[in-house]
Amino acid sequence: MKHILKGAEPQVFTNWKSLANEDWQPTYSVLSGDTKRVVKEALMAEQCHICCYCERRLSEDDSHIEHFRPQSDPVVDPLDFGNLLCSCQVQVKKGEPRHCGNLKEDWFDPDLLVSPVDSSCEERFVFEGDGLIKPAAEQDAAAAETIKKLGLDIPKLNSLRRKVIEPFLDDRLSNEEFQAFVSGYLDKDTAGRFGEFWTTIRYLFGGIVAA
Repeated sequence: MKHILKGAEPQVFTNWKSLANEDWQPTYSVLSGDTKRVVKEALMAEQCHICCYCERRLSEDDSHIEHFRPQSDPVVDPLDFGNLLCSCQVQVKKGEPRHCGNLKEDWFDPDLLVSPVDSSCEERFVFEGDGLIKPAAEQDAAAAETIKKLGLDIPKLNSLRRKVIEPFLDDRLSNEEFQAFVSGYLDKDTAGRFGEFWTTIRYLFGGIVAA
């Protein structure tokens, strides 16, 4: 789970909400068109185009706006940009496992769900060379429950992480080549995107760059 630094909401979103009057009130259910597109693009950009939970690459047709605290909670403002994230998966194809926001649905427990907005979230999980994810501390019940409720340890995601890890295990790379490879992966590309499963690669190989 990559830490997300939330920014200000898009001005278009602010302007749209300011249109509220006696006859019309902005609600999430009527958010649509260009305004919704701009909001989603802003979320994807501040997450550097990786899923807020599993860190898969986000795409327009395989992602959705996620309410971290569910909008079904009466104390939640469904239009609060600070509570909005972008998660992978929209509609799951038959036979495909659900994960991330799609699996989480309306579940929320402030004591058991690790937030990607929490600056310490990256340190709550550890990764193994075969793609497995585990809580960094055995007693961290929230990290364990987060993995379970978001499906972060399902075979599909373990396999995808393993595929990202494999090129870094090429023993034909010199030390210099390996350091450049890791450093390049951990940097944003020219489109402002982080590589998939960024925290996995940083956890397993980031120390090489730091050294």
